[in-house]
Amino acid sequence: MKHGNHTIHKHCHHTVWDNSLEPVMSVKPGVSVNFEVHDASGGQLSPKSTSQDVPNLDFSKVNPVTGPVYVEGAEPGDTLEVEIEHFGTMSWGWTAIIPGFGLLNEQFEDAYLKVWDLNNQNVAQFADGIEIPTKPFPGTIGVALPEAGEHSVVPPRKNGGNMDIRHLTKGTRLLLPVWVEGALFSVGDTHAAQGDGEVCGTAIEAPMEIQLKFKLHKGKTIQEPRFIMPGPLTTGLDEQGYYVTTGHSDDLMVASKKAVEYMIEHLSETYGLSDQEAYALSSVAVDLKISEIVDVPNYLVSAYLPQKIFK
Repeated sequence: MKHGNHTIHKHCHHTVWDNSLEPVMSVKPGVSVNFEVHDASGGQLSPKSTSQDVPNLDFSKVNPVTGPVYVEGAEPGDTLEVEIEHFGTMSWGWTAIIPGFGLLNEQFEDAYLKVWDLNNQNVAQFADGIEIPTKPFPGTIGVALPEAGEHSVVPPRKNGGNMDIRHLTKGTRLLLPVWVEGALFSVGDTHAAQGDGEVCGTAIEAPMEIQLKFKLHKGKTIQEPRFIMPGPLTTGLDEQGYYVTTGHSDDLMVASKKAVEYMIEHLSETYGLSDQEAYALSSVAVDLKISEIVDVPNYLVSAYLPQKIFK
C-alpha cells in the first residue's frame, strides 16, 4: 500500500467492484489525490480506430476504474465526501454506437464511431457548424460494496458506480455511503461532455487525469449517493435557448425512447445528419428530463437540445 506520493497511475485499475481487492494507496482525510484514468474502452480504442473496431470491444475490459484507495478512518455507516478539484488536459476522445447497447439498441444495429479532437480544451467539433462545449467529469465513481464477490461496474449502484452524472464537474462535492472499512474508493470513465441520459450508451469518452480530495463524515449515514453543486446546472448553454421534443407513455422507458426518436428526426431533417450521427449527438448534447410523473397513467419525458451548439 503506497503512501506519500499521491498520484495513482492508470495501470492500477480494476473492472469490477470487489471488496477483497487490495488497496493501491492509503490516504488520510483532507489529502488530495491525482488519478490517471483510462478511457472507457480500457485502451481498446485509439485516435486511429474506426467503426469496424467497435463490435470487437471486449466488455470485460470496459469502464476500468483507477484504485482502490483506502481512506483512513472510514467505517461502515460513515459518509465519504469527495471534492472534485481539478481535471488534467485532454487530447482525444470517442463516442460510439455499440451494437446491442444503448437506449435505442433495437433500432441501431450497426456500429458507429466518432473520434474527437480535444486539443482545444473548451469545445469539441462534432461536424462543420456543430460544436460541443467540454465540461469534464467522471462517469464512474464510487466505493466498494458490502456484498462479497465481483460486481459489474457497468450499472450504477448504491455505492455510486457508473452514474454518468454530468454535473460532477470541478467544484462539485459527491457524498458516498461507506460500506466497508477504508471505503475502498475508485474512479474512472472520464468524459469530456455528455447529455443527461447518455442515450446512445457513450459520451465523449476521454482519458485524462482527475484530482480529488476526501473528507470523512463520521456517523453520518446515507443509503445512496448525493452531491452538492457550486453553481448553475447549464452554464454556457442556456443563453440561446433549446429545441425540445417530448414523448409520453405509461412506461418511462418508452416515453424516453419516443422523446429521443423525435429528437433524432428533428436533427436529421434540420441539420442533414444521418440517423447515427443524430443519435450520437443526442448522447453528448441532449438532456432528458422527467417533465411529468404524477398524472397517471401516462408519464412525460422531454429531450432538451441546446441551440448554442449550432454555429
